[in-house]
Amino acid sequence: MIVTRSWLNEFVDLRSVSNEKLYETFNAIGLEVDSLKQTVIPPKVVIGKILTCEKHPDADKLNVCTIDVGEGIRQIVCGAANVVDAQYVAVATIGAELPGGLVIKPAKLRGVESEGMVCSASELGLPQMGEGIMILDESIGTLKVGEELGSFATVADTIIELELTANRGDCLSIYGVARDLSVALELDMKPFEYKKKEKMQLGIAREAEIHTQGEMDADLHFKLATLEHLSNSFLLQLRLAIVEIKTEDKLANILAYATHTTGVVLRAYNSRVFRNTDNKISVRPVAKTKGIIEITGNNEVFSVAGVYQQKETIASDETKELLLEASYIHPDVLVDAVAGTSLKTDELYYKTSRGSNPDLVFGLSFLASLMNTLTDIACYEGSLTVEVARENDTVVVSTKEISAIIGMDIEIGKIVTILQKLGFGISAMGHDVVAARIPLFRHDIKHIQDIAEEIVRIIGINNITAKPLVFAEQPRLNDTTQWYQAKKEFKNRAVGVSFYENVSYVFTPKALVEKYHFTVVKEELDLINPIAEELNTLRSTILINLLTAVKRNVSYTKKSIPLFEMGAVFGSKREQKEVMAFVFSGQIEAESVKNAGKPKMIDFASFVQKVSAVIGVFELVPCTYDNGLIHPYQSANIVVNNVVCGFVSKLHPSVQEFFDIPVTYIAEVDFEAFLPKHINAKPISNFQGVYKDLSVVIDKDLGYFEVAKVLNRLVLPMLKECYPIDIYEDEKLGQKKSLTIRCFIQSMDKTLEEGDIESVMSAIMSALEKECNAELR
Repeated sequence: MIVTRSWLNEFVDLRSVSNEKLYETFNAIGLEVDSLKQTVIPPKVVIGKILTCEKHPDADKLNVCTIDVGEGIRQIVCGAANVVDAQYVAVATIGAELPGGLVIKPAKLRGVESEGMVCSASELGLPQMGEGIMILDESIGTLKVGEELGSFATVADTIIELELTANRGDCLSIYGVARDLSVALELDMKPFEYKKKEKMQLGIAREAEIHTQGEMDADLHFKLATLEHLSNSFLLQLRLAIVEIKTEDKLANILAYATHTTGVVLRAYNSRVFRNTDNKISVRPVAKTKGIIEITGNNEVFSVAGVYQQKETIASDETKELLLEASYIHPDVLVDAVAGTSLKTDELYYKTSRGSNPDLVFGLSFLASLMNTLTDIACYEGSLTVEVARENDTVVVSTKEISAIIGMDIEIGKIVTILQKLGFGISAMGHDVVAARIPLFRHDIKHIQDIAEEIVRIIGINNITAKPLVFAEQPRLNDTTQWYQAKKEFKNRAVGVSFYENVSYVFTPKALVEKYHFTVVKEELDLINPIAEELNTLRSTILINLLTAVKRNVSYTKKSIPLFEMGAVFGSKREQKEVMAFVFSGQIEAESVKNAGKPKMIDFASFVQKVSAVIGVFELVPCTYDNGLIHPYQSANIVVNNVVCGFVSKLHPSVQEFFDIPVTYIAEVDFEAFLPKHINAKPISNFQGVYKDLSVVIDKDLGYFEVAKVLNRLVLPMLKECYPIDIYEDEKLGQKKSLTIRCFIQSMDKTLEEGDIESVMSAIMSALEKECNAELR
């Protein structure tokens, strides 16, 4: 963003501010100065008034001018074609040294004496302003013949190039930069006043109408005007050259100048394109989608608000009737909308996408004052408007919080003053607390931290008292840390019993999820753009990913593949939970001398023991899960605290064949079910306990699960634990089998006596005889 000192001075009085102070202030408020250059016009370059201009007698392309330079009349030969149109010009008199080292001396050109040189912009070190010499006018100040050109502050200006961050679209205008500068320097902004001098009293409604279609996202103001004569000022052309804006004609110059000055996006249409069959101007803004507002007329699209304008609708210097447009659309809405289209954009889109000035009345008023000076224009009374009902975002600001963020106590009065000067609305909410309404031109302000940054910018980072860093650690133990610690502990346990951790995406092949009858995410909630063709849905089980990993390891000739993974799985409505899954495939241990190079394959009991070593004690009950991975005969529910939280199973033979892997066992459990819970301490006995074995004969088809239910229902304080240690079947037993149960008996009050032990064992046997038809072996 390029600004000049004199341009900024039109909105804030900088006469008492040095260039060094400007440089320091811009950098302090976050508008980093990329370059600062003071334009120096050489001495003895003065204002000259052309009295006569005649053709050179011996050269077609030269003119002989008599010019009043204040200290006398000089004859100067000039080769610029536009000198014939000039009255006031910049004259380098005898002795002047121009940039590049050229010293002006008396000369004779094709036989005619010349005492000086009429200068172009580039010859004086100014930006190129087109072909020919500079034609001066009083836009730079009152012209006095013989006065040094370098005495005009608008010409010998300070040019400042600012490096703006992407969020500071509000400073893409002279007015926006001046606003920030005035707050930092504690100077008042100069009020802009424009008193309309209407030359036409007809109302705009006589000639024009506006009809909207759809929900509008853009504010639009249209003014209708007639134009008879058009000119540009020297200052306008010089400043546009300084900020490197090039346009096609004078009207475009004026619009570009007004836009760069105010930050309001301005366009001009040839009103003829909007006239309908009734010869009335009919403007129809149409909301195509959110953020895309087409400006149409006669069923044709002439522009998209803030994006582009059709070339054939653009007003030119020859246009006699103009329809002027000022527009504003929220940049976030516009950028998102344009990103989803193939719309072309023009040079104004850069401003609208970064954040233009929403004060459309100010932009049109400034344009009107400029055109009244430079043109013979007559505006119709009134305007065609579209206004969007917007609510300004509000941030609650407290002195305590701002001071804590900045690291220095800031009074509420100081905070309020700074924010108000920056354009924020302020409402009191209580002691040292206010609500700050964010202005539309600061769409980047979202949080209290952004407000603190604004305060720091204006106060100045160098003015904040340096303090040693104080880091007060707060208690960090919460549910999240406990969850993390638990996951870490379970992973360590799994590694400790020979499992390897597998890490996979939360995506999985949808075809396999459906094939093995797992829950599938609803279609309307499923992935739109999968990262890979085969990973096209969210997983509802980790086991499919683990089996894929097993297959890959088998292809690498691995013979023992114990894997586990912890992670998220998803339900049909994308509800999420954490699970831990295990897979053990192939040999139970590595080949070694101990097993003569022929280790056993993994079996159900060994797998369950390894899983238990990771997640802790659990019960196994008949399996109620229904999916295609579970073996119909070797599977069970995992029960923790009387709640079913997962399953363990041998892999179904058809799945084993599909993946082409060896004997495999699988398990998947809800992680939350076996998280460590707070457990109250239980007393332990000081007296010795005893182990007693009980061998019974029961029906061959009766599982230990049914026996265990009977034992668990017994209320025997001295019976601490029961578990099976042997199951024996023999032809002699027929349809019966032998079951040996080991019992641990202990008293909390005394040393056990034989009668106590016999009493417990008798109670156990009685229950088994009654409930399980057991017989003592």
